[in-house]
Amino acid sequence: MTVFLFSLGFVVLAEMGDKTQLLAMALACRFKASVVMWGVFAATTANHFLAVLVGNYLTHLIPLQTIQITASVSFIIFGLWTIRGDELKGEDKRFHFSPFWTVAVAFFLVEMGDKTQLATISLAAKYQSILPVLTGTTAGMLIADAIGIGIGIVLGKTIPERAIKWIAALIFIGFGMYGLYENLPLEYLKFPIVLPALGAIILAMVLLGRDDIRRLCLEQPNGNKE
Repeated sequence: MTVFLFSLGFVVLAEMGDKTQLLAMALACRFKASVVMWGVFAATTANHFLAVLVGNYLTHLIPLQTIQITASVSFIIFGLWTIRGDELKGEDKRFHFSPFWTVAVAFFLVEMGDKTQLATISLAAKYQSILPVLTGTTAGMLIADAIGIGIGIVLGKTIPERAIKWIAALIFIGFGMYGLYENLPLEYLKFPIVLPALGAIILAMVLLGRDDIRRLCLEQPNGNKE
């Protein structure tokens, strides 16, 4: 149950501001929300089933500690990726099947190599448990994309998506840093190594989030005038 809940929460965070969540918003404007959700479910189940098989197989080739360290680094990368954000590049108009197959094919292809699929591989490698990771990540995708549909169709712009994106990113990076602390040998956890690494992460966050920071600075004077 713990693996299921962690996988669910992890993918919900990964999906905030992700391309597939944006795709859910766009497709929900063209098709019924129920059709979009069923398409997401079918595509995610197939995609993440492949991902957990890959992750489960990795430990037969690579030492578990190495995989856990790599997974922790990947979590930090996912956090930075979330800060950067994604944009649709025609994925919502590329496919011309029935509504269900349009959604399913679009989501399956967009998820290939996406951070959510990579996160699923990492979780499967970390926990060595196929069914809880598969059901957790699939449920997480459905929840996150339901939120996306709600934001796009029902709630409009009342939820500050930028704030959600940054909170998700910070939690991601926190997971990664804790995982490195748990798995790295002690000789790598010394001040001369840790401090530059933290500095590099903070610098990357600032550079990738500079557009958000710039918008916040521009909005602040307007808030003071009001």
